[in-house]
Amino acid sequence: MTEQKQLSFPYVWNVDGVQAGDFSAFSRDNMQEIEQRLLEHGAVLFRGFGIDSEDKMQQCVNALPGEQLRYVDGNSPRTHLKEAVYTSTEYPPELFISLHSELSYADKWPSHLFFCCAIEPQQGGNTLVASNRAILEELPGEIVEQFVAKGVKYVRNLHGGTGVKIGQSWMATYETTDRSIVERHCKEHDVQYEWKPDGSLRTIQLRKAVAEHPVTGEKVWFNQADQFHPSTNPPDIYEILMELYGDTPEDMPHYACFADGSSIDAEMLDVIRKVTARHTSYFPWKKGDFLMVDNMLASHGRAPYSGPRKILVAMSARQF
Repeated sequence: MTEQKQLSFPYVWNVDGVQAGDFSAFSRDNMQEIEQRLLEHGAVLFRGFGIDSEDKMQQCVNALPGEQLRYVDGNSPRTHLKEAVYTSTEYPPELFISLHSELSYADKWPSHLFFCCAIEPQQGGNTLVASNRAILEELPGEIVEQFVAKGVKYVRNLHGGTGVKIGQSWMATYETTDRSIVERHCKEHDVQYEWKPDGSLRTIQLRKAVAEHPVTGEKVWFNQADQFHPSTNPPDIYEILMELYGDTPEDMPHYACFADGSSIDAEMLDVIRKVTARHTSYFPWKKGDFLMVDNMLASHGRAPYSGPRKILVAMSARQF
């Protein structure tokens, strides 16, 4: 077994001569060091185990501590494959998916994310990772102060499967067709909700923009304000959204502003995106790679791609 750090981020852990089924034993024997590396770097990329299918992915997740999670209340389209395993976000391949920490708009979020490469992309298609510690450290103090003082308001308008269907449906978002289950989830997780006459659902979530890691005690940049804001879209889509919803932005499929209802300046969001870009790693996927991410210490995204690509995802929560 050889281990070496080939990239500054994520930390790369190469293992030679190991079969895919041995990850359970490997993780059990090395869990303390794995957790130390993850806390130190925020993301660890394992190579050499051949984790390239939903079954092998599920075996890996089964071997790791923590409660396996479903993608309930998720904000991106994906397919549930088995137990804890989903496809990665199913946006068109030409689109860039901005860096974010999963479900940072929720009152509870996954502590860890897991990715594996089933089909290696030939051109582009990197799963991007960035240090949330480094982002917070570099952001101008006046921007951080505003976000800390005001917090973020996340608004989603989820269609009901009929009429105009822009964005996600509430059925896909909550993995149910039962309104009572949705209402119970919203009440239990501090989500304001409103059913519309056309069968759509509006949700509002008021959250902090900076969070404290439960183990390290560090403060990290932890929000999706720039991703929920319409300016995250390509110019042509942004123009259409503003034409349709410019006077009523909270009617957009999803929208972010400060928690007091005031808008977030586009210039401020541009600074956030530029700082994030400076700390983003475009590591190349290899078939069988297994990536472990601390969801608070690192954010993730996706580069555009062409040709075949299949990345699988799972999530878990730890009680610290």
